[in-house]
Order: sequence, then structure tokens, then C-alpha cells
Amino acid sequence: MFHVPRQAGGHPRVTLALIAVAILGGAVAAGVASSRPPAAAVTPAASARRPAAPVEVVQALPELTRALDRVSRGGRGFSGAVLVARGDRVLFRQVYGMADHEHDRPLTLESRFRLASISKQFTAAAILKLQDEGVLSVDDPLCRWIQPCPEAWAPIRLSHLLSHTSGVPDLMARPAWGLQRVTPATSAELTEDSKRYRLQFPPGSKVRYDNAGYNLLGAVVERASGVSLATYLQRTFFTPLGMSDTGSDADGKARDMVTGYAHFPGGLTPQNDANVSIVFAAGALYSTLDDMLVWERALHHGRVISPAAYAQMTADHAPDNTPKERGRVRRDWGFGLFANSLGRQVRPAFEDRQIYHTGSWSGFRNLVTYQPEADVTVIVLSNNYHQRDQVFLIAEQAMAETLGRPFPTSLAR
Repeated sequence: MFHVPRQAGGHPRVTLALIAVAILGGAVAAGVASSRPPAAAVTPAASARRPAAPVEVVQALPELTRALDRVSRGGRGFSGAVLVARGDRVLFRQVYGMADHEHDRPLTLESRFRLASISKQFTAAAILKLQDEGVLSVDDPLCRWIQPCPEAWAPIRLSHLLSHTSGVPDLMARPAWGLQRVTPATSAELTEDSKRYRLQFPPGSKVRYDNAGYNLLGAVVERASGVSLATYLQRTFFTPLGMSDTGSDADGKARDMVTGYAHFPGGLTPQNDANVSIVFAAGALYSTLDDMLVWERALHHGRVISPAAYAQMTADHAPDNTPKERGRVRRDWGFGLFANSLGRQVRPAFEDRQIYHTGSWSGFRNLVTYQPEADVTVIVLSNNYHQRDQVFLIAEQAMAETLGRPFPTSLAR
């Protein structure tokens, strides 16, 4: 059960509503896949949440508290939610700003944010879960599951799609992207659209970030499971883990969502046309701080997929000749996750390897990162698209203070 410190820092504790907390069980494991016990089946009986402490503001990280108090002031101040945990102990949980400026609705600790590309790890976990069950393999040809299949796709394996090495052109690299961006589409329509384009490179020869590849993986999950991706994720992960505020908005029917914003010359502008149907398997999920902590604890501690599958998920699948990124050491390209020493990108720098993913779409900027050796989780969800740098710095400030590293004050340029 998650432990919330009774001391809430310099601010009064605010009780908002009752939540449930996952029974994730067992001692905290190290971040080495080979040392993990076999994954337990994710079943309601094994992992349902039970009522626990009220949702509370927690600010047990004083340097982070002061930094966020500064950057959340003013019209361009940070708007979003931040949670930090070491093991099951919540060290920081707070929100800043408005969920809906037009209706004067502030953010709460239970606000639902669009996850954007953080959704990819759930699609990857679905593929790996189906592999654990013997339904498919990441070594399967894509053409086993997509029929009819273009001849050019014959060399593509599911592992290529998972690691962004398939060569299938991304949605944003295609003609008429601006029109497609606002046009609702089904899984089948997205698959047919991808068939129209030649590969950008031979599968496995390069790495290039690819939302379209993850949409194809979503189609594979649907074919292999016999249900929609949204239904599969709900039945397999969200319901058993008690993630009652997490789901897909691919059908556009989700309610009680935070509004996303962007800073344009005319001022702060709501981004109401999310249309996540076109990224149904790459960016359509929404969640809350506490639900994301439940997921992080379950994923990284053997409650979602097997140790062998987790090792595949967190391994580096980029070709050996992949160049550095923007002059920095390149990240490891896992399945729906990346790994790198993100602390090298702030000053003062620190070296700890983190497993992470970012998310940006329709007025949202997010970063969820995990440091396995110290078992630290940091979740930063923002409903302002143009706060990328703030989100990154906040996440690394939170990680540094929790690890006892010097507190970063700026990004490395």
C-alpha cells in the first residue's frame, strides 16, 4: 500500500476524495530484469485496490516545493500536476493552475490528463503480454497479422514497430498531415493509409520515431485478441490494477478531461480538437497522477509482464551505428520506453540512468521517468503544450532532490 507522509511540508494538507491503492506486493526489486521473480497474473483478485488514505497534497521535497512555487506564478506559469515517489512512499503530490480557464475550474489531484505518447508503453505492454500468453511473438512478421499485406512490409517484424525501426513513415511525415490531423479515423482506415506509402529505409537499419508504427501494433493487438485495443487494455491492465481514472479517448467520448492549452501570439489558447483517434495506439490514453503511479509500480516490479518480456521492453534495440542525438549521448530505444542519463541535460548535471517516455499532443506536455536502482518514480503532467522545457526541468529537479544530488536550476544548452 502506498504510504503518504503525514507531514505535508509548509502548506496545509488538502483532503480531496477517497482513492484506492494497488496491492503491488513484495519487496522492492532492483532494476535488473534477471533478478525479478516471475510475473504474477494481473487479476482482480490479485491486484485490486482497496480504500486507503485520502488524496492529499504532499510536499516533502522542500527544494522542489520552492522551485514550483516560483515557476507556477503568473500568466505563463507552470500548469500541471507533479508526483514523486520513492518505492511506495509518496514524497510529493501537488497541482498548479487551471484545468479549464474558460469555466474557472482549477486542477485537482484527481484531474485526468491526456498522456499523449506515454500511451505507447501500454501498447507495447499489450504486445508483450500476448507474447507471454503464447498468442504471438515480437519476432512475428507484421504480415502474419495484417492482411492483405504490402510486399514491402514482408521484412517487418513486430519488434521493428516496437522499437521505431520499421521504416514505415510516420503520420507527420506524410502529405496532407494537416488535414489528417483533424479527421477522425478508425484503426482499419489508419492501417490502409499506411499501406499507401513506401518504407523510408530497410527495416532494422535505422531508428526513426513512428506513431504510425504503433497504430499498426494496435491493429495487431485487436486481431490477436479479438477485441478493440481500448477494451483489451481495460480488461488486461486497467481494471485488474484498479486504474479507474485511466482509459482511451480514441472514440472521443471520454468525459471530465483537463483542457489542453498553448501559448500563441494572441495569448493562452485552448486546444479543444484533440482527435486522438488518429493516434489510437500511439497517444490516445488519459490518466491521473495516482493511476500512473500504480502503473509504474506494477510495470517495473513484475506485475504486468514476465521478467523476460520486461528485459525486452527495456533493452536497446537501435542499430549499433545510430548516431548521437543533438550532440548528446543517444538514448536507448526500448519497446514503448527510452533510457538515458537525463540528468546530463540539466545543470548541475547528474548521471543516474532513467527509464522514461515523454508525451506531447493537443495542448499537453508530459514526462514520466523511473530510476530503477533507487526505485524513484517522477510523474509530471502539464496541460500547456509550450511548457516542454519546464516539464523536463521539473522532472529532473524532482529526481535529483530525491536521489540526494545537487538541485538543478537550469537546462544544459
